[in-house]
Amino acid sequence: MNNFLDYFLTFFHSAFVLFVLTGWIHKSTRKAHLIAIFLTLTAWLAIGLYVGTIGYCPLTDWHWDIKRALGEQNIPSSFIEYILEKVTGIDLNRQLVDLGTAAGLALSIVCAVYVNMKSYSARKTKNKVE
Repeated sequence: MNNFLDYFLTFFHSAFVLFVLTGWIHKSTRKAHLIAIFLTLTAWLAIGLYVGTIGYCPLTDWHWDIKRALGEQNIPSSFIEYILEKVTGIDLNRQLVDLGTAAGLALSIVCAVYVNMKSYSARKTKNKVE
């Protein structure tokens, strides 16, 4: 069961991260994207402050428990760092990965705000014309 959960969480977490980064692109996914950003920020900030780690991710915490139960050791604290190191085979600088991760989220938020405001403005203009 732990092997299945390990694969599932690797897939799900990777897909969630990609959605947080790109979900603002398609109009049909923008509401779900805002929810995903809200959940991410809640985990990183609110829950993170509570547990004492800004950037805390419950998915990573659960996944690492499973990986440790499977005997994996020396797991980095960040899922992004883990995936990047697995893909590249390079031992990456943790602070640099954390900075890139935060920058990716910030850029995604800026893009989401921009496209949603643009869409809102266009709807408002269209309603005034009609």
